[in-house]
Amino acid sequence: MISEERSSMLHGVLLMTLFACAAFYIGEADFVKALSFSPMIVGIILGMLYANSLRNNLPDTWVPGIKFCSKRILRLGIILYGFKLTFQDVTAVGLSAIIIDAIVVAGTIVIGLIVGKLLKMDRSIALLTSTGSAICGAAAVLGCEGAIHAKPYKTAVAVSTVVIFGTLSMFIYPILYHAGIFNLPPNEMGIFTGSTVHEVAHVVGAGNAMGQDISGIAIIVKMIRVMMLVPVLLIITFFVARSAKRRMSGEEQAKGNIAIPWFAILFLVVIGFNSLNLLPSSAVSVITTIDTFLLTMAMTALGAETSIDKFKKAGAKPFLLAAILYAWLIGGGYVMVKWLVPMMS
Repeated sequence: MISEERSSMLHGVLLMTLFACAAFYIGEADFVKALSFSPMIVGIILGMLYANSLRNNLPDTWVPGIKFCSKRILRLGIILYGFKLTFQDVTAVGLSAIIIDAIVVAGTIVIGLIVGKLLKMDRSIALLTSTGSAICGAAAVLGCEGAIHAKPYKTAVAVSTVVIFGTLSMFIYPILYHAGIFNLPPNEMGIFTGSTVHEVAHVVGAGNAMGQDISGIAIIVKMIRVMMLVPVLLIITFFVARSAKRRMSGEEQAKGNIAIPWFAILFLVVIGFNSLNLLPSSAVSVITTIDTFLLTMAMTALGAETSIDKFKKAGAKPFLLAAILYAWLIGGGYVMVKWLVPMMS
C-alpha cells in the first residue's frame, strides 16, 4: 500500500505530468512552432498561468510533488540531456569555434556578475540570468538552480529573460544577415549564431531562416556551449561552498564539504556513452523525447511556484541585466568571430 504522504506527493507529480502533456500538445500548434517555442517553454508559461489563477485551490499536501518535479525530475532531465550530444560534434567544427564558445561563456558570466553587483541585484538571479545567457538558455538556468538551490521564482524570472531575448534573436539574426549588416561567410555566421543565441530551439529557428549551411554549423557550435555547462557548474559549486564556509563557525567548517553536482558529472558520462554509438538512433530518439518531457515537467513545476507578486519582487533589473548581456553577445560575439576566426583558421 502507498502511504498517505506518498499518495499526496504523487498527486502533485501527476498534476505536473498532465501539464507537461498539455505543453507537448500545444507545442505542436503551427503558431507555437513558428516561434520555435519548445515544450519546456510552453510548460513554464502554463505553470505560471496556473500559479496566478487556480494555485490557491491546490491542497497543501500536493506541494511536495510539485517540488519533487522541480528538483529530482529536473536533475534526471539534465543527465539525459547528454543523449543530444557527442564528442564527435566537438571535433567537427574545429578549435576556433571551441575557443569562441569558451570566451563567450566565461565573458558573459563575468560581465553578468559585475553588472548585477553594480545594479545591486539579488546574486542568485544575476547568476542564473548570466548562466542562461552564457550557455544554453532554460536548461542552463535549471542546471545552475540545481547547483545553488535558488528559490523557484528566481529561476522562473531568469528563464523569462532568456525566452524574451532568445526569441528576439530568431528574427533579428536572419534580418541583419540577409540585409548584409552581419557581413560574414556562412561558416563564420554559423559559429556566430551558435555561440551567441540563447536556446537550442532558437539557434535552430534562426539557423534555418538563414540557410542549411549556416544551420548545421550553428547547431554543433551551440552543442559545444551546452557541454560547457559541466565545468561551469563545478566552478559555481566550488565558489558557493567556499562562500558558505566563510559564514560558518570553525566547527561547522570542519564538517562542511563541497557538494559536487553529480548530475552534471553524469551528464558528461552520458555524452561519453552516446559518443560510442552503442544505441540505435531510434532508441536515442525515444530517450531524448522522454528527456524533453521530464524537463517540461520540471519547468512547469517551477512556473507553478511563480506568481506575479514574485515577479514584482524581482523588479525590472533582471531584464535590464539580460538586455546588457544580449548587447554583449551580439556586439562582442560578432567582433570575435569577424577577427579571431580568420586568424585561427
